[in-house]
Amino acid sequence: MQKDNLLSYFSGMKDPRVERTKLHLIDDILFIAVAAVLSGVETWDEMEDYGIIKRDWLETFLELPHGIPTHDTFNRFFSALDSDEFESRFLLWVKEISIKTDGEVVSIDGKTMRGSRLQGCKSATHIVSAWANENELILGQIKVEEKSNEITAIPMLLDSLLLKNCVVTIDAMGCQKEIAKKIVSKKADYILAVKENQRELYEDIADSFRMLTPTDSYEDLDYGHGRIETRKCFITTDLSLIERPEKWKGLTTIVKIERERYFKATGKQENETSYYISTLSNAQPIANGIRKHWGIENKVHWVLDVAFNEDQSRKRAGNAAKNYTNLNRIAINMLKKDDRKAGYKRKRKMAGWNNEYVLKLMKI
Repeated sequence: MQKDNLLSYFSGMKDPRVERTKLHLIDDILFIAVAAVLSGVETWDEMEDYGIIKRDWLETFLELPHGIPTHDTFNRFFSALDSDEFESRFLLWVKEISIKTDGEVVSIDGKTMRGSRLQGCKSATHIVSAWANENELILGQIKVEEKSNEITAIPMLLDSLLLKNCVVTIDAMGCQKEIAKKIVSKKADYILAVKENQRELYEDIADSFRMLTPTDSYEDLDYGHGRIETRKCFITTDLSLIERPEKWKGLTTIVKIERERYFKATGKQENETSYYISTLSNAQPIANGIRKHWGIENKVHWVLDVAFNEDQSRKRAGNAAKNYTNLNRIAINMLKKDDRKAGYKRKRKMAGWNNEYVLKLMKI
């Protein structure tokens, strides 16, 4: 068993069940759950089916004193399991498998699990995740009940991460003075999007670029998906038109991004201007960090919706939604670390067909 074997990080976790209901071992439940999700399972019923079909194989290394847990057992267990402890064990595992790189861009963004919304209730489970672009790993996540709660959730997520020498990128929701202060206290840099939710700052930055000469710029061109996109990054370290810039810890640079998209099929052209604040002082790394921020949308949120059907999930009881999304994110990290040239759906099918591939992914 390799030192970065996943299940070794979950051994000794507090069992949420009362003693008289413990028919199945916690290690058996966790192994089947992770293996099942790796293999394409999306519901508790399918998790039970997976166990039954794979029983002969599972019995070669699991104890299974009362056979395969039922779907109700999986549901009750993960609904009751302490999601904070499950998440903390997940973080320890991620730290082991990630490779420390200075300048790593860590993107933080939220995603609503639409299927978790109770009937007649407007709120749904919202997960704020941190994505490491170079490692291509989900570093951590935190659950909030509404998108507006991201402001209080982000500092808690930052507290759980090792961010020294990283560049943290967050959309406009996270453009808050306390969040900037927290990132700097972690010895990291930040690039924070600025929109009308910070109206005074937004207007000061727009005025600065109308009246001041940029101190640096960078341009790149992207061909793909039937369009040509030109991105121009202008920065200035002159903060003379910013009202009390010292309120933003570490603020060094204000940023203007101009995007021009030309769609070859229709001849249509779109133009967009965005503003940011940053502790960095050169245009190219800032432009690269802003572009990489969308990795969390393309490589996490899109994957969870398309390859894992997370938006269709109806898991609502207790901690079920949070713990199941933890299982999904564990699977993403495992599948991403496998260098096989295949997409997530194909890898999950291969895991369902090939027991040895499951053990390889789980490093057992």
